Amino acid sequence: MSVGAPEVVMRASGLSKSYGHVTALEGVDVEFRAGEITAIVGDNGAGKSTLIKILSGAVRPDSGTLEFRGSRVQLRSPAEARELGIETVYQDLALAPNRDVVENLFVGREICRGGMLRPFKVLDRPSMRRRADEQLAKLEVGLPRTSGLAVGRMSGGQRQAVAIARAALWASKVMFMDEPTAALGVRESAAALQLSRRVATTGVAVVMISHVMPHVTEFADRVIVLRHGRKVAEVGRGTSTEELVSLIVGAAPPAGLLT
Repeated sequence: MSVGAPEVVMRASGLSKSYGHVTALEGVDVEFRAGEITAIVGDNGAGKSTLIKILSGAVRPDSGTLEFRGSRVQLRSPAEARELGIETVYQDLALAPNRDVVENLFVGREICRGGMLRPFKVLDRPSMRRRADEQLAKLEVGLPRTSGLAVGRMSGGQRQAVAIARAALWASKVMFMDEPTAALGVRESAAALQLSRRVATTGVAVVMISHVMPHVTEFADRVIVLRHGRKVAEVGRGTSTEELVSLIVGAAPPAGLLT
């Protein structure tokens, strides 16, 4: 790594995965760098979701290696990925609709009071609320309330912001996002993408799957193109929507891969 270059937080080499006679991924190499937004694009069935599932610990590859901050790792579950500081924002957001913002940010990671009562897990709600407010303020997320209002009663954009803020709270190194603007309007999509950029400025490697090419060309620092389970291109800023579409559908020859 050259002086001043962003740290390569995560690298995958030769990832392959098949489901019966269907090859989902074949020999894919990728790397993600601190503070950058990397977009993964491709047609349906290109292998995007399979790749993210492998990198987030939800699926084991048939072959290939994973490195995290220069050390070889095996991710056997999403819990192991989370222990390394890797979080994922799923397309369905995976929020508890009947719980408020604070409860969703800390679900499974609740802060408990110390002392004799700790074995009984008495929740320290003031500490969780304070930390939630600090996180939302840092990311410039405006919500009507953080406690006492179920997220199921919020707008789609507000729920998306909660899911991203939750991932950012715990993602010290990598944050994966599966279609972060799906089903959102123009304003809500822009807000979600700006929030992703703010997360990246904290030094987190942000990786997003997206089929909305204008969002990709505007917000991504690098774009990885998959086709039929193979990586066919890796391009940087300045690549047009038309060029990306040509690479996705195979109308253009594979682009020279960036290093």
